[in-house]
Amino acid sequence: MPSILLPCFLSFFITVLLLLCFPFSETLTINFFLPNLTEGQQQLPLEMTHNTSESEMAKMIRDEEFESKSGSENLEGASGDDQDPSNRPRKKRYHRHTQHQIQEMETFFKECPHPDDKQRKELSRELGLEPLQVKFWFQNKRTQMKTQHERHENTQLRNENEKLRAENMRYKEALSNASCPNCGGPTAIGEMSFDEHHLRIENARLREEIDRISGIAAKYVGGKSAMVPFPPLNPQGNRPLDLGVGNYGVHNAGGEIFGAGDLLRSISAPTEADKPMIIELAVAAMEELIRMAQLGEPLWIPGIDGATEILSEEEYIRNFPRGIGPKPFGLKSEASRETAVVIMNHINLVEILMDVNQWVSVFSGIVSRGMTLEVLSTGVAGNYNGALQVMTAEFQVPSPLVPTRESYFVRYCKQHADGTWAVVDVSLDNLRPNPGTRCRRRPSGCLIQEMPNGYSKVIWVEHVEVDDRAVHNIYRALVNSGLAFGAKRWVATLDRQCERLASAMASNIPSGDVGVITSQEGRKSMLKLAERMVISFCAGVSASTAHTWTTLSGSVAEDVRVMTRKSIDDPGRPPGIVLSAATSFWLPVPPNRVFHFLRDENSRSEWDILSNGGVVQEMAHIANGRDHGNCVSLLRVNSANSSQSNMLILQESCIDSTGSYVIYAPVDIVAMNVVLNGGDPDYVALLPSGFAILPDGPTIHGGIVDEVGSGGSLLTVAFQILVDSVPSAKLSLGSVATVNSLIACTVDRIKAAVSCENA
Repeated sequence: MPSILLPCFLSFFITVLLLLCFPFSETLTINFFLPNLTEGQQQLPLEMTHNTSESEMAKMIRDEEFESKSGSENLEGASGDDQDPSNRPRKKRYHRHTQHQIQEMETFFKECPHPDDKQRKELSRELGLEPLQVKFWFQNKRTQMKTQHERHENTQLRNENEKLRAENMRYKEALSNASCPNCGGPTAIGEMSFDEHHLRIENARLREEIDRISGIAAKYVGGKSAMVPFPPLNPQGNRPLDLGVGNYGVHNAGGEIFGAGDLLRSISAPTEADKPMIIELAVAAMEELIRMAQLGEPLWIPGIDGATEILSEEEYIRNFPRGIGPKPFGLKSEASRETAVVIMNHINLVEILMDVNQWVSVFSGIVSRGMTLEVLSTGVAGNYNGALQVMTAEFQVPSPLVPTRESYFVRYCKQHADGTWAVVDVSLDNLRPNPGTRCRRRPSGCLIQEMPNGYSKVIWVEHVEVDDRAVHNIYRALVNSGLAFGAKRWVATLDRQCERLASAMASNIPSGDVGVITSQEGRKSMLKLAERMVISFCAGVSASTAHTWTTLSGSVAEDVRVMTRKSIDDPGRPPGIVLSAATSFWLPVPPNRVFHFLRDENSRSEWDILSNGGVVQEMAHIANGRDHGNCVSLLRVNSANSSQSNMLILQESCIDSTGSYVIYAPVDIVAMNVVLNGGDPDYVALLPSGFAILPDGPTIHGGIVDEVGSGGSLLTVAFQILVDSVPSAKLSLGSVATVNSLIACTVDRIKAAVSCENA
């Protein structure tokens, strides 16, 4: 044995000596002749280059050590060719485990990575290994698994770190490009508040959304839409006038939503697949609305009276070939355009149009109910630029003789480069095909341009396709003229409501006039109560699909329609059974004369049966418009009947070029004192009654009023009476007969009084 190990030891000693003596700057090749223990001599070259490093050599040594641990490390007799009949001494060789042994130990490792001595001995006996070999294998396996786990964990942490670093760099770049909202110059990070920083991040996100919609628009209309510069953020916000507008868009009666008809219940929000089509349709509708508002002849032809415009359908089809498709069979087109200057700034106007509750409240005479199904885009931070929402609405005329018009549409708001705002509606009926569709809204809406001193210029376009065959004959001329649902009525209503809101905010009220309410809080509370009264009246007098009108036949007034509602847990209504009755008829008297006759407290005793002939006196009033007929009054009936001594009458009268209202409700004197002192008016119980006066057609100057459409009036009379204070009580036929007699007698008195004046 020493004779065998001596050459190996000498070779190793010479190798180490050469490594220490010669530098690694050049390749050194040394050949050693080592004795082979099995087959004589064999030349084994050892080559070292300048690329060999100490770390690589250390790695080679560790690999050899690991290989020795993985082997059996026991002395075995040579087998096969290694067995020599000369009985040479045994050699130390490395033993590698067989595939079967490794597989069995792998399986055992999955179940028990830390076997005890007994388990190792049992496993070694089954596999034909030494217990020490099994122990080393499990140690190495555990080390290997731990290394793999740490390597995987390090990779995950490294990836997460890269993501955080990239996000951090993105935020730093965004902050470095921040600009001052006042001067537009660069802003240091320390000068930006936390809230403003988050607002700017939100602004960047919304810019991306606008870019996406603009990209769709470019694909649809064939050109890139110009990006509109964002206005500076207003930290206080532009809120609507504080008058409670929008609190009464939906009324509760008997625990149910009053006015929630079939349309609002049946139509659901759009699906994800519909949204790209809705966006494309809204962008195209916006382009069409702007051109419809700006173009003149030959698209718009002046009417006979010179004050109206008529849309040329041939020119429309030639200019706008795309859209919601051809006109369905059985529908007729109605198109109108109107321009006005109103006393409200453009920001508040846009907010009224985009907030469904405010929209229904301001236009309560036209919109009986409305609902937002889904908001596809809220616009940029701080305003409605780019806002997109899917809605349903029901449009009305204040009479049970004119069917309402239900519509399912998308509303899109956009600020253009010149500062003009535009709000457009367009029907989505092609997404929900319905053979029973009676009304489609082609691109309709308004352009709003800022004017000095808080005024705004409004250009309104209404373009619908509708089936109006169910309209009563006496209202047909009004509907055909466009005064019932057209742009003129929308603009006139908006103008009147803007004056009303401005009067509510007025602070310089002269105190010289008797009966004028000068208290700011008292004025607001009283106007808010009157607003709720008007909205309740308008919502309960039309032919809405939510109403179940019953026509009384065989009576004095054959066209009287009645319906009942139960009022429960509604602080704004007295509890019990409420009976509503309404009728509409034609009068050969101009609308202005009928309006002033009905609103004048001095002539009230001529038609008001419930006043019992008493003298009516105005105790207080609030003017809310240029016309002296636009006012809210508090009346007192000086009746001989002591039971009515504590009752007052709240009345609002309003008039514009398309119609007028006189609406009133009895109120308790104690409750009104609270309101006049600035108290909450929401808890004052009201059952409004009144009149809606509309022209019977286009305005005709001069001539004899002898038939419908010649300059007469269409008068709707509506009463609401509490017939029983117990909601569960049954309605008696006597109550219906009493209300029918009341409304018939009132109609007769009005006809007689205005006929005498006209004579």
